Amino acid sequence: MERRSALKNMGMAFGYAVATPTLLGLLQSCKDKPAYAEWVPSFLSQDQGYALAQTLDIILPKTDTPSATEMNVHVFFDSFMDEVLPEEQLDFVKLRMDKFFDKVLSDSGKQSLTDVEAADIEPVLKTYLAKRTPEQEEIHTEAIDSYMEAVMNGGQGDIDDDIARFSFANDLRDMAIFAYKNSEYVGEEVLAYAPIPGEYIPCDDLTTLTDGKAWSL
Repeated sequence: MERRSALKNMGMAFGYAVATPTLLGLLQSCKDKPAYAEWVPSFLSQDQGYALAQTLDIILPKTDTPSATEMNVHVFFDSFMDEVLPEEQLDFVKLRMDKFFDKVLSDSGKQSLTDVEAADIEPVLKTYLAKRTPEQEEIHTEAIDSYMEAVMNGGQGDIDDDIARFSFANDLRDMAIFAYKNSEYVGEEVLAYAPIPGEYIPCDDLTTLTDGKAWSL
């Protein structure tokens, strides 16, 4: 996956501005903290947390910069679900996540998420992050809208398994990038960072101005 391209070019695709300063404060280096295999989430089960953390590190692996889990993105995601999301959205996230990881278990032949490895998750993630045609995107959007409308009206929503997995994988990637870009280290060391703005240049090439990097949020 083109991690560096994603970091530089993808922005905030969702309404994560509701994330509180306390939650954003979680996005710091995990130095001297236990490995995520021992992490006990606030909202997710421990096996869900373990699988989620591995998935995030596939999306944003350790290279010349820290991995997603080293920036506490997994903790941010868990806390966001626990403290921010309204119930109807929370249920939808859980539904999609369950369908995604059920597919991981089914394809790997394993019984528990505590047994899965990155090699089990990566092909499923690749499938559901594949580019969709405009027609597919429209069908998926309509299916999600219908599900949410049914739930908001007090009914029982239903959604195709593959659509749910596509939706989860893409939402997880977008949120991971948002959280990662909002960590102190990435904001100051990876992205273009100017704590004290200098001269105003209204029009110039991004490559010339920042070596092709997006500005820190």
